[in-house]
Amino acid sequence: MVYRRFRLQVVFRVILLIITILLIVFTYQQTAYIISTIILSLLLCAQVVALIRFTEQTNRKLIRFFESIRHADFTSSFTDHELGKSFEGLNNEFNKVITAFNKNKTEKEEHFNYLLTVIQHVSIGIIVFKRDGNVDVFNNAVKRLLQIATLRKIENLKEISADLPDKLMQMKAGEKILLKLFIKDELVQLSIHATEFRMRGEEYVLVSFQDIHPELEQKEIESWQKLIRVLTHEIMNSITPISSLASTVSSMLNEYKSSNPKITADEKEGLEDILHAISTIESRSKGLLNFVEIYRNLTRIPKPNFRYFSVSELFDRSLELLQPKISEYNILIKIKIFPQDLKILADPDLIDQVVINLLLNAVDAIKEVPDPQITIVASTNLNNRTTIEFADNGKGIKQDILDKIFMPFFTSKKTGSGIGLSLSRQIMQMHKGSISVRSKPDEGALFTLVF
Repeated sequence: MVYRRFRLQVVFRVILLIITILLIVFTYQQTAYIISTIILSLLLCAQVVALIRFTEQTNRKLIRFFESIRHADFTSSFTDHELGKSFEGLNNEFNKVITAFNKNKTEKEEHFNYLLTVIQHVSIGIIVFKRDGNVDVFNNAVKRLLQIATLRKIENLKEISADLPDKLMQMKAGEKILLKLFIKDELVQLSIHATEFRMRGEEYVLVSFQDIHPELEQKEIESWQKLIRVLTHEIMNSITPISSLASTVSSMLNEYKSSNPKITADEKEGLEDILHAISTIESRSKGLLNFVEIYRNLTRIPKPNFRYFSVSELFDRSLELLQPKISEYNILIKIKIFPQDLKILADPDLIDQVVINLLLNAVDAIKEVPDPQITIVASTNLNNRTTIEFADNGKGIKQDILDKIFMPFFTSKKTGSGIGLSLSRQIMQMHKGSISVRSKPDEGALFTLVF
């Protein structure tokens, strides 16, 4: 018979225990029932154990319930229809609590996945790491920006820059640093922000990375253009009247000289000196006006007329133009194009000017070295962008002027105008590309164009 209530089952088990005890007492007094006494004693022990296990099933349910919560195992369910309504109510409450915990866990997982999706989607690089250097989270923007596939420890960033891990580990909450790096032959200027927080008793650092190189370069070019416009305007306003007045005075003196044939030799010599001085002022004024006009070209670059053309054609045109200089200095030109039919979308006339400028600079850098060589390599990088590298085996560029060579008016050559590289940078910026340089003393220079 199956009892539906816990109390009835307990009462029934207790009654069985009493009956068994009475039978043991009865058989124990009868020497002929020794074996029966032993059997009944064993039966009594089994009943006691069964009663204890039966009454302790509530504790076992509680243990199961708390273990499920502790291990976040919310698949368990509690059902027992044989012990009455009181136990059914207990089981129902257990199941409700399990369901509530499971719902809360699901909501947290959904919220975490939502935040993770947002982090992975944003264009700003994000790395979250513990103070021991172990990386907890990093997003796709970091992979693209730093050109890495995996990142488990901050120390792994030494492959990109030797001092980058130390700088990140030393950053405090609210701190901001600017860092310039070369990653896969591309120059990036990183703006790095840091914040700190605690979670599960551990300290975490969140750092964000943003490449501000294009914005900085654009603002710098705009600033130079505004400055050049102001300077050229003021200079031309001042020099033009001087040149005009010098020309007028020179004409007047020549007219006076020709209309007065009886002037003395001393007067004639004096007039000649004045005419020479006026002519010098006029010539120099015109020279300054031409000089200013050249620099006004920095603000008059025409808009690019984009079209696809072959990189090999670009090199052929430039090298054909510079062939006399290349032959004069016995320069060895090495050209590598991967793939051979590589094409770029750009304005061929403007890019020709950039390539010619870089080749002229390379020729000037190696014309006095033994076995002069220029190596040109065109290929597609990991970001699927076309890169063209110009490497020479010259003396290289001094480190103290390396950051200045793209500034207008700056030149390290005796006959340079300081306009070529600045103009080249503006042209590349108009093509949504970049130009960068790497150099070490006595190891030559490497200029890289990225389209």
